[in-house]
Amino acid sequence: MPHAHTVPSRAGPRTGPGRWGRYSGVTTTSRGGETDQRWNRSGLPLAHRRLGSARRGTLKGTNMRFTTSTSADGVTERSFVLGEVPGVLWTPGDAEPRALILLGHGGGQHKQAPPVAARARLLASRHGMAAAAIDAPAHGDRPKTAEHERIITEMRARMGGAGDPAPLLAELHALLAAQIVPEWGAVLDALADGRPAGYWGVSLGCALGIPLVAAEPRIRAAVLGLSGTSTASAEAAARIAVPVRFLLQWDDERVPRADGLALFDALGPAEKTLHANPGKHADVPAFEHDGAARFLAGHLAG
Repeated sequence: MPHAHTVPSRAGPRTGPGRWGRYSGVTTTSRGGETDQRWNRSGLPLAHRRLGSARRGTLKGTNMRFTTSTSADGVTERSFVLGEVPGVLWTPGDAEPRALILLGHGGGQHKQAPPVAARARLLASRHGMAAAAIDAPAHGDRPKTAEHERIITEMRARMGGAGDPAPLLAELHALLAAQIVPEWGAVLDALADGRPAGYWGVSLGCALGIPLVAAEPRIRAAVLGLSGTSTASAEAAARIAVPVRFLLQWDDERVPRADGLALFDALGPAEKTLHANPGKHADVPAFEHDGAARFLAGHLAG
């Protein structure tokens, strides 16, 4: 049984925080479950001025609309809809967020799954960074298409002994990634506004995050892992050029160890670290989450 192991990396350049706008004296009232806000002359809701411009995203018709807002323990949580994509934004209380982290959820999860919310609150409360999550296609509040249903039905049959489900899982991941990569781009359009951005996604979040990080120049560091070459694109991984922290569970019952190691090996950047720990897929120790948050803060908000 291995102990936690880290492949050291060399320190890379850090990006300055940039200036986030401030706001004060904003009132909101409820209208049919949504918030009615005062707006400034630029057309941006004052309550979200520091979160980036509210311009139209890269996808047709993707205006971001905030619907609910709650605050607890120094973290503000706001639900939003971007076109037809539901999401959540977490920010650190009254302070200006120093960076924006996109959070990819796991398979069968959603934007507010406990692991996602825990990471968001860690980033906001301890490191002063904003975090955003959206439901992946066919997850959470988003419907499944006929193509999704076909692949999932065939995959379940193979899991029951009718064959190897890995090729179908890879096909599903490729289908979802083709849709979510431009959606994440629209989230960055709406919220980042040129500020430092990073990505944190494991399992399904890794498989969908690899093509995003490879294609999106605004993402400057990423936490990935709990995935392998059987279900994630090694070709896209090779195109990644930003620092990566990669998590691997030595006794993962879902991802063969060799697949996980092969995916780490395929990653393109010279600055990448492998963090391997004993245990199954969901047994990532808490100190790895703390370390991942520090890694992102160091590269984006230091």
